[in-house]
Amino acid sequence: MEHLNVLIFSASFGAGHVRAAEAIIEALRAKDPNVKITHLDFGAFLSKTFNSVVKNTYIELIKHTPRLWGKFYYRTSKIPPDSLFQRFLNGLGRREFVRFIQVLQPDLVICTYPTVAGVLAQQRLRGVLNVPLVTVVTDYAVHSQWIHPGVDHYIVGCEDVYKGLVARGINPQTIHISGIPVSPKFEFKLDRRMILQKLTMNPELPTVLVMGGAYGVLGGAKWICKILSEAAIPLQTIVVCGQDEKLYKALDSLVEDCKNPLVRFGFVNNVEELMSAADIIITKAGGLTVSEALTKRLPLVIFKPIPGQEEENACYLEKIGAGRAADNEEGLEKIIFSLLRHPEAVEQMRRAAAQAVPGRAAERAVEGILRLVEERRSAQRIG
Repeated sequence: MEHLNVLIFSASFGAGHVRAAEAIIEALRAKDPNVKITHLDFGAFLSKTFNSVVKNTYIELIKHTPRLWGKFYYRTSKIPPDSLFQRFLNGLGRREFVRFIQVLQPDLVICTYPTVAGVLAQQRLRGVLNVPLVTVVTDYAVHSQWIHPGVDHYIVGCEDVYKGLVARGINPQTIHISGIPVSPKFEFKLDRRMILQKLTMNPELPTVLVMGGAYGVLGGAKWICKILSEAAIPLQTIVVCGQDEKLYKALDSLVEDCKNPLVRFGFVNNVEELMSAADIIITKAGGLTVSEALTKRLPLVIFKPIPGQEEENACYLEKIGAGRAADNEEGLEKIIFSLLRHPEAVEQMRRAAAQAVPGRAAERAVEGILRLVEERRSAQRIG
């Protein structure tokens, strides 16, 4: 196969969309080191001001008024493709996107963010865009923003999403259940003891990883760290604060004077190592964080999932038996200390994760994408 020219659109409104795109890029380069890849941020492509306003609004909304976001999410979850709202979204940057693609002349376009997929799918149906369009669904739930008749190929994380797309009229032959793509580095088994020793932590102690997301949207993170640091059960905690500088500074007293060891980080690039070192993770239910933890066979505890896609992702985790969700402080304490007292329950959750997510998601997603390209090229040669 000749070297591909691939255009990938993600969006920094949620870090998971970017991580999914990067995982696809890694897997593509593993197949062909000479592949040409152009990776663009949907929002920044339209306008840096637009991108900044939407991104900040989204973060503030889910931080301070999550119920409002939930109402918006569920009210738009089943809107038809020809609705006024969808037509408005499909018009965002239409001319700019088409003009850019016509100049770049990619062999295919991959979208890990739904809005840009809708814009391009409409142009695909009209014949303006004449290259295959692939959508990577980065959640374990079905929402109308992911569903566009002009998309040639869907990458989905589980059978439930597959069935949801089929129920809404998508051709089953265009849907590939590969798992949500995560970086191949999450596939490798790492030495837990060595990682903990590098962190100057005790390999013999149960280890809890607390992650608030890139923008620190895990509510009650300081309180969670406090109950862990003061717990009667011997344990140790790793906290990833991301870009939440306020949380990082708020943990000063806990780091200096706590019964149980606590190590904190800001933004990190070695999440796969920290997940390998942990026995359980307390986190938000973003699609990529969930997928990365499942790939590492790491049991998840979700605290106050944000209404909308995170709530749906948490429900999926509970359904497969690889995670538990708590809506309040009392429920969270009960779940955490029950798991720490019963390591056999933790092991059962690890097995559930392994069964639900067999691994190699990015590699299998790329295999499906490459088959689509080869089929198109074969058809063109025959034609």
